[in-house]
Amino acid sequence: QVQLVESGGGLVQPGGSLRLSCAASGSGFSIYTMGWYRQAPGKQRELVATITSSGSTNYADFVKGRFTISRDNAKNAVYLQMNSLKPEDTAVYYCNAARRLFGKDLNTWGQGTQVTVSS
Repeated sequence: QVQLVESGGGLVQPGGSLRLSCAASGSGFSIYTMGWYRQAPGKQRELVATITSSGSTNYADFVKGRFTISRDNAKNAVYLQMNSLKPEDTAVYYCNAARRLFGKDLNTWGQGTQVTVSS
């Protein structure tokens, strides 16, 4: 199993950029689908982006063209490059590692990192 630690959050102005990092420890990183989720105050956690072990990506509609997810298996890390940030992007961002075993989804979560977009 892996353990995840996010970093890179902070305060940025609308239109600015930020890169989030997720460092994994433990075993099996390269076989996990990795993802970024976010949760704003009073809202449910929502998918931002995912990337499979082979590099296939998918994005929520609200970040397409603005955010890019990537991974470096040699470094056991996944990243989220966020450009053209909007106030509505303000949330706690969580790293996720997921795998399916005999039809069961197994998930590991990081502790989250705060992203605040404000003037």
